[in-house]
Amino acid sequence: MRISHVAMYVNDLEKARSFFEKYFEGTSNTLYENKETGFRSYFLSFEAGTSLELMSSPWMTDMEKPMTRTGFVHIAFSVGSKARVDELTNMLKKDGYDVASGPRTTGDGYYESCILDFEGNQIEITV
Repeated sequence: MRISHVAMYVNDLEKARSFFEKYFEGTSNTLYENKETGFRSYFLSFEAGTSLELMSSPWMTDMEKPMTRTGFVHIAFSVGSKARVDELTNMLKKDGYDVASGPRTTGDGYYESCILDFEGNQIEITV
């Protein structure tokens, strides 16, 4: 068994699609749009086979996103090496994204960093 996809609602669907394509090498399908409900989405595929569904709807509720909350907290991308973790973290920081932690080796032995995307979602970058 494997996780097929993860879905997230976003305010700016096009900006989110571009973000995951640029920094995490996602490949997007064409826009799905339900003209009756206003729901719109993209599926982005990644090298290892997992997909990310980005969704937008006129009826979304944009709630506060504290770092330690219940429910889904972050999406983690494995980039293959410590050097790539450092490189991608520095690129995101240079491009104006907040680095919430790292790069660092955690107490349980993972080398990672965590950035906040343009809507405050936590994105973990790990080996």
